[in-house]
Parts: sequence; structure tokens; C-alpha cells
Amino acid sequence: MKTTQDIINNVVWKACDTFRGTMDSSQYKDYILSMLFVKYLSDFYKEKRELISAKYDGDIERINRALEREKFILDDSCTFEYMLKNKEADNLGEIINKALAKIEEDNIEKLEGIFRNVDFNNRQVLGDTKERNSILKNLLEDFSDSRLDLRPSQLDNVDIIGNSYEYLIAHFASDAGKKGGEFFTPSEVSTLLAKLVAAKEGDRIYDPTCGSGSLLIKAAKEVGNSNFAIYGQEKNGQTHSLCRMNMYLHEINDAKIAWGDTIGNPLHLENDHLMKFDVIVANPPFSLDKWGADSAENDIFKRFSNYAIPPKSKGDYAFVIHMIQSLNENGRMGVVLPHGVLFRGSSEGKIRQKLIDENLLDAVIGLPSNLFFGTGIPACVLVFKKNRQHKDIIFIDASKDEVCKEKNQNKLKEIEKILETYHKRQEVEKYAHIATLGEIKENEYNLNIPRYVDTFEEEEPIDLEATKTSIAKLETELAEIKIKMNNYLAELGL
Repeated sequence: MKTTQDIINNVVWKACDTFRGTMDSSQYKDYILSMLFVKYLSDFYKEKRELISAKYDGDIERINRALEREKFILDDSCTFEYMLKNKEADNLGEIINKALAKIEEDNIEKLEGIFRNVDFNNRQVLGDTKERNSILKNLLEDFSDSRLDLRPSQLDNVDIIGNSYEYLIAHFASDAGKKGGEFFTPSEVSTLLAKLVAAKEGDRIYDPTCGSGSLLIKAAKEVGNSNFAIYGQEKNGQTHSLCRMNMYLHEINDAKIAWGDTIGNPLHLENDHLMKFDVIVANPPFSLDKWGADSAENDIFKRFSNYAIPPKSKGDYAFVIHMIQSLNENGRMGVVLPHGVLFRGSSEGKIRQKLIDENLLDAVIGLPSNLFFGTGIPACVLVFKKNRQHKDIIFIDASKDEVCKEKNQNKLKEIEKILETYHKRQEVEKYAHIATLGEIKENEYNLNIPRYVDTFEEEEPIDLEATKTSIAKLETELAEIKIKMNNYLAELGL
């Protein structure tokens, strides 16, 4: 029987029970996700070795040379089977750590540092030796479930391991609340952004705040084949590791995911200048405080030289400016931002005006509230394009679009409606408006959506005579019921 999506999801989600009640999911997610990755590496390599051994009929030298050309190299002491065989060892955490270190060492170009943020011998998190060994033994046994066969030939389809990884990340993000928003963009929002910017064959795709990589993966899927290049940067070390694993599990094996602060230290460069990209997608942290305003004026890449410097306590436009400066001459970008960027004044107002005057802003899309982990505030999507053919801006008010309610989160349902409206670029009463530059100037470059899309619904006039008649009828019925009630009570002697 093939390994299906449901099988992986159920087995791995059940493995979370090993940790529930002993620690928060924000702590144990790294153990679960890392072990899923190790199981994938082990099963993948085991099948490759079997196929190559059969091909070269036991010729060890030729087999080893062929294995060295494979995507990953895995020593026998690094496999999931080796860890499982040692599940009763007193130093189990140490054994797992050594195995992970050797995996990195043997695959240094691809996997260096990928396990840096997970310590299977951590006393503070996993408890003393006895408790720690018990947790790790149970974890290994959970992943040894015979149904969890991740060999490529046994998978229902090539996407299911990556999809399960995303499934877990989404659950952990939901549990983590506000913190969850730092590493995961809800799937529906990722899909919307990916389809708005529509990456094409041969495109360079970039996310300067890539989190666990969901936006990049969705954008890449729009290409339809593997002829694209993925670039990302993430400041949080744990999340950076999640993103790299996520890429491999989605068969994106050459993604360049850098670790560092994009605003303070952008790491994707060409000839000492910012690298340029065809497509950029991002969900930066909303209104980031202390984003680096003090050093922006002396930025060696001169990103802010043509724009006002955003306020110290709100970094939204710092990310927008970085992205604009990273677009190539025909590039396009979609970014999720709080509504404040549409109307706040001071330096943000000056930046907004310049972006509009440069004819870079293509669309403003208002989303429903409570879509994002950790914040109930509504957000918007801004689409920017270089060398635009249009001189106007389309405003779409999707804030009242239908959503699915799940736990404490809303899920966007009407993606197609938004996309159709955007691509057809037409007026839709109480939903979309094409605003000329003249209109926007009249509004002093304020982009607050209600200024352009009138969603006011007039109340139906009240028929006073009909209302009076209805009230009189209800009063008569009430009087009759009171008489009946009194009769019943009298019969009961009450």
C-alpha cells in the first residue's frame, strides 16, 4: 500500500503526543520536524543505495562513486534505523546529536547548520536522563510506524512529504498564536500572493522575510516546472532551519536561503550590489519596532537615498523599499502589510507619494480580519510592478469576502474572485474601483480603501403601518397566552 497524505499526517501528528503535556509546542516542534526530515533522508538514501547496488551488481567501488553523486550522503551511523536500534541506550540524546552532526558534516554544502537549533540531549527542555531517554525512545518508536514509509517509490505522489511538513508547521503556528505569525503565512494568503505575481519559467523568486518558506514554495509552484531559482533570507535561526528542510521536502534542492537580518545585512548580492529579482513575495513582521532606522541613512547599498527614512517604530516601508530596490527592470512583487501603511502620514506619507508618483503601485487589496496568526487586525496586499503599462491603481475591498472559521482563525475562501477582479481590472460596484492618479492626488495620496470603494449599504425603509399592525397582532396573541396560563395555574391551585 502506498504512503498517503493522511497516513503521514496522522502518524506524525500522533508523535506530537510524546511531548504534549511536558512542554509547549513552540519547543517540541523542532524535534518533530527534524525527526521527520531525518526519516525522509534515511528512507530516500536507503532506496537509492538499493537501486544503485542492484545496478552495479555489488561492485563496492562503483556503488560508492555513484552514491557520492546523489543528492545526500548518509553514513550507516546517521540513519533513522541506527537511532532506532539504539533506543534503549543511556546516552540516546547524545547518539542522535552525533548522528545529526555527521549528516551535516557529510553534506556540508547543502546541510551545514540545518540542525543547529535542535539539541536532543537538552536537559532543560527534555528533562533529566531517565525522562529524556523515555521521550526520545517514544519519539523514535512513533516514527518507526510501518505505515510511515517515505521511500520515493512508496509515496502516493511526490508532494506529500512536503505537504505534511506544511501541515505540521501550520498546526504549530496555530498553537503558537502571535509567535506563529513569525514563521508561517496562512496557505490561502500564500496562494493569493503567488497567483497575483504569477512567477514564470526562468524567474528568480525572492522573499526577504521568508519564515518557513511557504510563500516561496507557493510562488514556485505557479511556474509549472522546475525552471526557476529560489532565494530567501530569514533572521530567526530556528525558522531558517525549518525553511531549508521545507525546501528539500518539496524537492526544491537548490534554494538559496540565507540567515540574517535583511534590512541590516542583506545577503543576496551580485557584484557587491543588491541582487535583482523577477518576482518578490513577502509577509514582513507588521510595524516592526527597532528595525534599524539609525543606520539607514548610511546604508552601503543606498536603499533609502531616494526615499524618506521610515519611522523607527514602524518598519513596514523599510521592507517595501528594500524589495523595490531588489526588483529588476520588469519585476513584480506582492507584499502583505497592515492597513496603516495606506494612510499614516509623516515620512510614510512621503514614501507612499513617491512610490505612486514613480508609477510602481499597481493594486491595493483589503483582506478580511483575523486571517493571520497572533493578530485579529485586517491586513492588505499591495502589488507593485516595474515598467507598468497602467497609470491607475485598482482598489479591491475583499474585507467582507466569505471566510471559513477554524478554531480562532478565519480562512480566506474567495481567492478566485479577488484574482478575477484584479486581472480583468474592472469596476465592480461596492467591491473594486480603478482610481486615477488625479483621484489619488485629490485624496492627498491617502490610500485608505473606503475612500475609493464605497461599501455603504442603505437600510431598507421601514413600513411604519405594517410594523404597527404586526405589534398589535403580537400584543393580542400575548394577551391570549396570558389568559390561558392563568387558567392553567388556577386549575393547579397556584
